[in-house]
Amino acid sequence: MKNKMWLYLFLIFIECYLAMAREIVVQQKADAAIPVTTMSPPEGNTTFIDGTTWCMARPGASQNDLQNALDWACGLGMANCKAIQQGGPCFEPDTLVSHASYAFNSYYQTNGNSDIACNFGGTAALTKRDPSYGKCVYSTSGSLVASAPPLLKKNSQNLVWSKLVVVLLVSYFWM
Repeated sequence: MKNKMWLYLFLIFIECYLAMAREIVVQQKADAAIPVTTMSPPEGNTTFIDGTTWCMARPGASQNDLQNALDWACGLGMANCKAIQQGGPCFEPDTLVSHASYAFNSYYQTNGNSDIACNFGGTAALTKRDPSYGKCVYSTSGSLVASAPPLLKKNSQNLVWSKLVVVLLVSYFWM
């Protein structure tokens, strides 16, 4: 019976350790999501007082720069790019400018609506005109559900540690 209890305690301890490790890894990924280096210093928050802004790809930007920025936004930037995947509501028109615009706006809306969050190495710019069309709806900061994976909730971590404490108390009084 003691061996089973110790095995159970060991497994609970491993669960606690892994829960903490997951939180650290997710946080490190979030910390690694550094925006593309800008060519000019930020000029402060450019959200317009009288309305919502969207971040769009500059049509004149080079295809190579747009592709690199799009890859970063959908990768390390953790923008929600599901809608621009084939079959998604924003896949058409299937152009680099259209897909980059959607990804840039997703990143911009989840990262503070500041000009630095809408730069992408000079390939993006802000607009006050809603770019949504048909079933393709461009998000705004108030309409977003976080696209990045949620960090392990503190309550969840507390629950894991609570399990360990309960098991330790039971084992102490039982043995």
